[in-house]
Amino acid sequence: MRILLLVLCLGFSYLFAQVPQPANNLAFLQDEVASVYITIEPDSLNALLGDSLYSSHEFMAEMTYTYSGGVIIYDSIGFRARGNTSLASQKKSFKLDFNCFISTQKFEGLEEVNLNGEHNDVSIMRTFLAHHLMRSSGLPAARTSYVKLYVNNEYKGLYINVEHIDDEFLDLRFPTEANGNLWKCFYGADLTWQGNNAQAYQSVYELKTNTDSADYSALINFINVLNNTAAANFTCAIQEVFDVDLFLRNIALEILIGQWDGYAYNKNNYYLYQREGDGKIVYLSYDLDNTFGIDWFNINWALRNVYSWSPGGQSRPLFTKLMAVPYFKDRFTFHMQDILASVWNVADLQTLSQDKQVQISPAAMADDYKGLDYGFSDQDFLNALQLTWGAHVKSGIVPYLQNRKTSALSQLVAYQNLSNPCLNDLTELELQANGKIINVTDVLGRSIPAETKNCIKILIYENGAQKRIYEMD
Repeated sequence: MRILLLVLCLGFSYLFAQVPQPANNLAFLQDEVASVYITIEPDSLNALLGDSLYSSHEFMAEMTYTYSGGVIIYDSIGFRARGNTSLASQKKSFKLDFNCFISTQKFEGLEEVNLNGEHNDVSIMRTFLAHHLMRSSGLPAARTSYVKLYVNNEYKGLYINVEHIDDEFLDLRFPTEANGNLWKCFYGADLTWQGNNAQAYQSVYELKTNTDSADYSALINFINVLNNTAAANFTCAIQEVFDVDLFLRNIALEILIGQWDGYAYNKNNYYLYQREGDGKIVYLSYDLDNTFGIDWFNINWALRNVYSWSPGGQSRPLFTKLMAVPYFKDRFTFHMQDILASVWNVADLQTLSQDKQVQISPAAMADDYKGLDYGFSDQDFLNALQLTWGAHVKSGIVPYLQNRKTSALSQLVAYQNLSNPCLNDLTELELQANGKIINVTDVLGRSIPAETKNCIKILIYENGAQKRIYEMD
């Protein structure tokens, strides 16, 4: 089967291949706050919140989903608390597993649903805004919505529903090539070389798909190339095993939103996926609540230099080694400039946030759980878009948006539009592996001349393989 990646060829723009963005459905309502009612045996609930809190054990429950269009009931779902440090919070986060007890059961195509309490974000809006910007930037990011959560008819507060990263997520973002290996990367996943033994990686890089095979070879090869390739060969070698351009756009957006709890600063909270079509590793952002001015390190993230984001004295090779390559640094600059110009419109984002705050205010104001961990009040929620709360909430969202944009623009070096030094070599390698090129297409599947410049193109080989390349004048 021939697999074609969608690409863009627009004038003199040099754009990356955007990831498909699935439409919001009943599970991700945008115009209202749905209600989720969980019914669970009292003894099971006591165990879930007690001795089993850290066990990830799923207890049988029933979910009733109510919205303006009706009521949907799902019996025999799995229900448990979720998170890491948030497990100790008073306002817990929860996971709903629809196929835990009934293997074929799904909710609007979803096997699992993550309901996050956002206990440290008084606005309960940072995760929403971060994923909105991710999707607007053409990156693989979760869909979100808001729900009111009830457990045994007790109101537990306003929650944000964040799409789970799993097979279903991959299938919608990487059509026809979504059966590759997916690793969830926990704290400590700094991508430094730990040798060829898979056991050295399994504690912080957890294989989430194809678990029967327990195949870590692609991950180990990627980490090996990243850390051990000679400097003269690094630029080309890393592009053979990793989607560098997609990562550079992703990490540029993470830096802009102040995501210190991801890979580049805290070696935490991301996924790696081996795309089936070309076997390359892809970086996926995850857990984006500690953003837009949330801080636990006494660092002003809105002002931190975008090129030296990682902490000093610690190894973050995927960021630091790429920034040391002029071509990659130039691409990073391009993506940051493009995001700031195309999607980081402070006035528009302020309007979006204000409209969303109005929508969720009744549910948030009735949420007594929001004050249990840090003493957040109703007024703190109402002030959150503009005012600093103090302690770990060092900035209102709107001032952060403006300060980060101003600071980033002042830090960016001039974009030089450098050519990929490996383009010819990569093409020759593909020819050796896959035979001759039989077609070159644009985003609409139309054949275009092979020599077309200033474009991301699809090369289609005689064996059915495909290759995405970039060429500029």
